[in-house]
Amino acid sequence: MPHQDFNPGLLDFIRRSPTPFHAVARLREQLLAAGFSELDEGESWRLEAGGRYLVTRNGSSLIALQLGSRLVAEAGLRLVGAHTDSPCLRIKPNAGDCNQGCYQLGVEVYGGALLNPWFDRDLSIAGRVSYRDARGRLGSTLIDFERPVAVVPSLAIHLDREANSSRSIDAQKHLPPVLMSCTGEPPAWRELLLEELRREQPGLDVDAVLDFELSLYDCQPPAVTGLRGDFISAARLDNLLSCHTGLRSLIDADGDQNRLLVCNDHEEVGSTSASGADGPFLKSVLERLCGDAESLSRCIDRSWLVSADNAHAVHPNYADRHDSAHGPRLNQGPVIKVNASQRYATSSDTAALFRHLCQQAGVPVQDFVMRSDLACGSTIGPITAAAIGVRTLDVGVPTFAMHSLRELAGARDPDYLYRALKAFFAHEG
Repeated sequence: MPHQDFNPGLLDFIRRSPTPFHAVARLREQLLAAGFSELDEGESWRLEAGGRYLVTRNGSSLIALQLGSRLVAEAGLRLVGAHTDSPCLRIKPNAGDCNQGCYQLGVEVYGGALLNPWFDRDLSIAGRVSYRDARGRLGSTLIDFERPVAVVPSLAIHLDREANSSRSIDAQKHLPPVLMSCTGEPPAWRELLLEELRREQPGLDVDAVLDFELSLYDCQPPAVTGLRGDFISAARLDNLLSCHTGLRSLIDADGDQNRLLVCNDHEEVGSTSASGADGPFLKSVLERLCGDAESLSRCIDRSWLVSADNAHAVHPNYADRHDSAHGPRLNQGPVIKVNASQRYATSSDTAALFRHLCQQAGVPVQDFVMRSDLACGSTIGPITAAAIGVRTLDVGVPTFAMHSLRELAGARDPDYLYRALKAFFAHEG
């Protein structure tokens, strides 16, 4: 499909996915609509050839599986991995205080966030809330305020004359957002949250909010931008772009190959969790799929994994931050990411396969290697490769302002990645 047809679905997915919990809910929604059946980790599974299945963990990670006619031990799997989380500001448990007539919330930084863009933006709140209802039963639900309720105000230039040359941000002191005016004893944040939950979901009959996992997010919706519509601008492009693209390519791919999409939480904080790539989620599903250790080993030997996570595009104002021979550009195709220290898991074999598939699909492809004097980031690729032993490739769509509150990518590149992943999912070799 042309990129003009692909991008509306992508931007709508990002708009409706302010947190990993919401992202997994949207992915699950699309998979169920496409005929996938939901599995429960706590129940026995009966998987059949040709079946389409999904399973979630913690409400923030998801695996979708489409089986072909051949056993996975004989044909292997085509796996695509991405992550559902993005750097943000998380609300602390004992949030809520009055300072100088303003009601503020305590926050902590999640992941390697670029902090400056968080100032002076219309922010909302979303996440998961755990509660007790009027009958004494425990439950949890998603919440999204969907309107501007908070702002992190900058200090006026008159009070910080060096702000444009030497501004530093103290996360403890400078990031608490302002929500409303207040005097005297501050209202308890859980009580304010209870009011919002009752307004948003009156059918739950909530008696008390017991706990929450909530984040701030920018209210500005994703958009196609540029004089000629060359770019897409949005929060959480890293890495909801890959989640959505992986999902659509899984659903739309041709052929009879066994294929799997895994979208893990907690990549931005190291992946070490029950639902992260350094946890047991994927391996547990593969063990149940294969049935025994020998079948799992045979399956892995015949499998390939594409780890899809955004790549650093060469910035025209900061071109010297790239190796001059490895500066990916917007709208010129997905990027193969290479690192000699295995911060990316790409090998010559996996890169060759991807180049071959891109050529067959008519998709341009680029390369990225970090400057030798700068530190390199990482992805779920090396973590997953080390955990299960699968041949792995790291790729991604080139992006500006990664980890900012608002990132920028080329409008053509998501469709390029979609076409390449469709070809990968259908690959029989």
